[in-house]
Amino acid sequence: MELLKYRINTFFQYKDLMIELVKRDLKLKYRRSFLGYAWSILQPLLLMIVLTVVFSNILGKEIENYPVYLLSGRLMYDFLKTSTTHAMKSVTKNSALLQKVYVPKYIFTVAGITGCMIEMVFSFGALFLVMLFTGARFYLTLLLTPLVVIQIYLFCCGLGLFLAQFNVFFRDVEHIYGAVMTAWLYLTPILYDISRLPDTLAFLIKAFNPLYYYVAQFRDLVYYGNIPGPRVFWGGWIMAILMLIFGTWTFQRSKDRFVLYI
Repeated sequence: MELLKYRINTFFQYKDLMIELVKRDLKLKYRRSFLGYAWSILQPLLLMIVLTVVFSNILGKEIENYPVYLLSGRLMYDFLKTSTTHAMKSVTKNSALLQKVYVPKYIFTVAGITGCMIEMVFSFGALFLVMLFTGARFYLTLLLTPLVVIQIYLFCCGLGLFLAQFNVFFRDVEHIYGAVMTAWLYLTPILYDISRLPDTLAFLIKAFNPLYYYVAQFRDLVYYGNIPGPRVFWGGWIMAILMLIFGTWTFQRSKDRFVLYI
C-alpha cells in the first residue's frame, strides 16, 4: 500500500513535466504544417474515404451506413497503433535526457500515449462530419464514449510500458510490431461484420482480442445507439486493468537496467 501511495505521489509530482512533454510532442508533429491540428480530422477522413471506396462493395454490402461503421472502428485501432508505436520508442528516443537528469522513466511513455489520446479526441470531429454527411442518427449514448476512451487509454498505457521496456533490450521489436498491428487490424471486425466469420474464429476474437471489446463498445454507443452489454463492458475494463498492471510491473522490474542498453 505504501509503495502504491509513493508511485501516485511521484506521478503527481512530475505532472507538470508530463504536460510539457505532451505539448512538445504535439507541436513537433505539426511543426511547419500548413493545416496543423486540422490533420487530426483530415487524416482519418481521407483514410475513411479510401477504405470505403475499396471495401464497401466487398465487405460492406450488408452493412448500413458503412462509412460510419468503418470509421467508428478505425478510430479505436488507429489510436492503439499510433500510441503504442510511439510509446515503444519513448525510452530510447529520450536516452540522452535520461542519462543526464533523474526523472521517472515512465513519464515519457505515458506522455506519448496521452498526446495520442488528445489527437484521437480531435479526430472524433471527422466521425461527426461523416455522420452529418451520411445522415446518421446522433444518439444520447454518444455522451458515454469517454468511458470507452478511458478503457482503451489504460490498455494502451499498459501495452506501451511493456513495449517501451522490451524495445530497450530487443530493438527488433520495432520491425516485428508493424506486422503484428497489420494482423491485429484484420483480426478485428473493423472492415467487416463479425457475423461473416466462421463461428469458431468469431468466438476466439470475442474472447481473446482486447481491441474487439473497445471497438464493440464504441460502435454500440455511436453506431447502434445501444448501451454495451455487461460482457463487453466489464471485459474491456478487466483487460485494460490487467494490461496496465502487467505493463507497469514489467517496466518497473527492468527500468534500472535501461542505462546499460541506451
